[in-house]
Amino acid sequence: MANIIEVPAIQVDQWNREFFLTVLKARDLVGISYVAIRGQSDEEGAVQRIFNRERLASLRRYALHKGAYPSSIVLNWTAGAAPVFDEGLLSVPVESRSAQIIDGQHRVEGLRAAIEESNHIGDTEIPVSIYMNLDTRECADLFLSINTEQKPVPRSLVFDLYGIASEGFVDPAAVRARDIAMHLNDSEGSPYFKNIKLPNQPIRKGGVALSTAVAALKPLVESKGIFEQIDASELEVQKKIVENFFVVLREKYGDRWEDKSNAFMFAAGFTGGIDFLKLKLIPICNNMSPKDFSIGFISTLIDLPKESLVRQDEIKGVGGKDAPKRVFDRLVDAFKPQQQISTSFKL
Repeated sequence: MANIIEVPAIQVDQWNREFFLTVLKARDLVGISYVAIRGQSDEEGAVQRIFNRERLASLRRYALHKGAYPSSIVLNWTAGAAPVFDEGLLSVPVESRSAQIIDGQHRVEGLRAAIEESNHIGDTEIPVSIYMNLDTRECADLFLSINTEQKPVPRSLVFDLYGIASEGFVDPAAVRARDIAMHLNDSEGSPYFKNIKLPNQPIRKGGVALSTAVAALKPLVESKGIFEQIDASELEVQKKIVENFFVVLREKYGDRWEDKSNAFMFAAGFTGGIDFLKLKLIPICNNMSPKDFSIGFISTLIDLPKESLVRQDEIKGVGGKDAPKRVFDRLVDAFKPQQQISTSFKL
């Protein structure tokens, strides 16, 4: 016989649909809920997507670091004895696979994993909305109303907030990439001084969005990325390597650097440049003796006369990954590597 818990609840009537708004302990929520996958399950109410297991580690970490859950998990009660509402209390049978998750499966799986690691997470109170015996059409309507009308948070705002959020809630590689991007924006000697577009700034042509800069820089700084491979783990070293590369490009452009005709003043140019830095330039500089990431040495490797500058009109209208690839290819054409052996850094 199922264990019955009584929780305070509110009955809500909304557009001819009734549901109960309540709070469940995380362990009870995990205990009663399950996911019915669209295309894999033939039961009524199967509208969910396949769980993205790559997110599980971050979801578990979020729960373990006392992450907030202000939004309701939305359930569709489908099996066993139904909850009973009476005078402000909802009697909920705690029985396995009683309620489909309509919205919130990733949050629930993160809680499930966190409880397995630390049992006290099970005491966390989670807002829950419980519908009763919805059919597939009703579940689809509800799922779409939740997931298509809400706009996602702009990624530039997410990365900007990484600078002030608690450690447990952030992606360490993205934080490091953000630190480098902000250095490029804030340092007066940087080629991108005040040219990294931060969230909520006035819209303008040119400049590189913070989200673009972080996405491009992140592969350099993540675990087992190129900086780790060459033992360049210190932030100051990483900032200098990136800045020196773009300083060399600025020197090649001279007074045309901040022109709107300069491809590197736009997202595709920045991304293609970082790809070139990662795949071509860093291995050569690392192979010198001593390792040489100085402006002078990098300048000898890139032959980019003024008549061959990478212009924005070359990539205007080129979509997706093709635009950064075109910038990358142009830099490869200008690349004149020299090879020696390396032992230490020269900046």
